[in-house]
Amino acid sequence: MPLPDLLPITPFTRPVRGAVTLPGSKSLTNRALLLAALSDRPVTLTGALFSEDTHLMAAALRSIGFTVEADPSALTLRVAGQDRGFTVGKADLSVGLAGTAARFLTALCAAAPRGVYRLDGVPQMRKRPMKGLIEALRQLGADIRCPGEEGFFPLEIHARGLRGGTVSLDASESSQLLSALLMVAPLAGGPIEVNLTGNVRRTYVDMTVRLMAEFGLKIPVESDPARFSLLPARYVAPDHYPIEPDASAASYFLALPLVAGGTLALPGLRPPGAGLQGDSAFAEVLARVRRRTVGSLLKEDFHEISDTFLTLAAIAPLLAGPTRITGIAHTRKQETDRVAGMARELKKLGQHVIETEDALEIHPRPLLTGQVIETYHDHRFAMSFGILGCHDLHRDGRSWLSIRDPGCCAKTFPHFFELLEALRQKSLSA
Repeated sequence: MPLPDLLPITPFTRPVRGAVTLPGSKSLTNRALLLAALSDRPVTLTGALFSEDTHLMAAALRSIGFTVEADPSALTLRVAGQDRGFTVGKADLSVGLAGTAARFLTALCAAAPRGVYRLDGVPQMRKRPMKGLIEALRQLGADIRCPGEEGFFPLEIHARGLRGGTVSLDASESSQLLSALLMVAPLAGGPIEVNLTGNVRRTYVDMTVRLMAEFGLKIPVESDPARFSLLPARYVAPDHYPIEPDASAASYFLALPLVAGGTLALPGLRPPGAGLQGDSAFAEVLARVRRRTVGSLLKEDFHEISDTFLTLAAIAPLLAGPTRITGIAHTRKQETDRVAGMARELKKLGQHVIETEDALEIHPRPLLTGQVIETYHDHRFAMSFGILGCHDLHRDGRSWLSIRDPGCCAKTFPHFFELLEALRQKSLSA
């Protein structure tokens, strides 16, 4: 059922109870789709995410010759036809606002043995960082042309494969630039050495490296963490690969009991350090929130788990003291400027917010004011503030916060608000 353009959030008047089945990880689903396409046999991904981002990735793989069979009811994606990949000659690929699809497909098409591939996205995608990846692929012999602004979408790739060699890459603006290069490097005609020239979020890089190993390709451990060495190889896939529940999406439901009271189970969610996703560490952040001394300053560095910083920032007005969130400068170049947008929306709610290039410091003010929250077409704004709206501000169940464009959640979590309302209804009958 389509969501309205403006969605009032109905607060919880009773503590939350029950369990939430989380969607599959977007980061893992799109990485696994790429690795499955490069594998030696058909692969079925189980527990896969079905959302705009993964739809765009699957559609693009089909456009360049691979077979991707989707069964949304079973949450499976079967990738086959590996021998027919890159046989179409020409293809126009749409990536929407999907950063993973944009970076991964750029690298994949550059590594293709032949074909002309045109890639583009929505206007906001044309502002997202691509330059580091484009320059690295060009160092390996790729013919990548930028019909618009140099270093940004749209792109036109005249594929002729990649040669081996040593490349430098600055992935400080997005770890996806490095992940994309690592995943396609084994397709090159010779060994590749990648040297990082800037800081990178290691959690997502580690996810990529570990996932590559699960698809049969281990990257040798280097004494220098800024260097990666890869040899030409073919991925050897398992017949079935299970996708972990999304740890980023879990952050909203981990935070909900802080807002509404009660307890909530998240079956299948891996504890911090047990799975492939660094964002599972958000559970440890919330543990520190619960242990804090009333009135003390909570300081949290979100550089490695920045997809979850909005969750903490959105509920900060309800916490027992000020909250300082650091390590988030790179999120200014994601779906929107997330630092500025979060500061703006919290100030609308009557909060005192100190914004710097890399940080937000939020000082709770008791008189929250009802407002319409702008989402900037960013799913994480919609979901984070959706959780804040569950707070029973007036103590009578009246809605006080509304979300504009809640449908933007389709990017990674299409049924988020439906699930949130089902939890509220269940709490009433508990």
